[in-house]
Amino acid sequence: MKWVPQDIETYLNAKEYVDTAVVPLCSVSMGGEMKQSAAAVEFITLLTGYLERQFTGRLLLFPSFTYLNSKNSESTLNDLKAWEASLTKGEFKHIFYITSEIDWRSQEKELNGTVIWLPSIPLEHMNDSQKMAVIDSQVKQLLGLFTQKWHEIE
Repeated sequence: MKWVPQDIETYLNAKEYVDTAVVPLCSVSMGGEMKQSAAAVEFITLLTGYLERQFTGRLLLFPSFTYLNSKNSESTLNDLKAWEASLTKGEFKHIFYITSEIDWRSQEKELNGTVIWLPSIPLEHMNDSQKMAVIDSQVKQLLGLFTQKWHEIE
């Protein structure tokens, strides 16, 4: 389910079945790194959207947690921890953070959720069918990880 009114209504009526929150972590850079930042956001957005379609009814895809790359990382981490506390209070048993920013891997121990780092694949020169083939391949790799995490707690 996505963060849109119709899906949220469905979630509220069936939240005992939706135990997983997915939060894309998207860094925004200015200047010379702007294009690379935009490419990473495109990749993560397409990937999490496709992932949501695979697991509709089991997970809720939240809007991206977007932050400035130049911002103090401790401040950004504290902001994300506030999100996490709210998600946990919202009764999500599983929280997955999906990002192309490798720095989050070193921050994972500070979080209760699972950080999934995937290097961004530049999609700008691909047609739509090529993009979806790449995204499909990436999501297939994630399916096992999600299933494994779900079985750990159940």
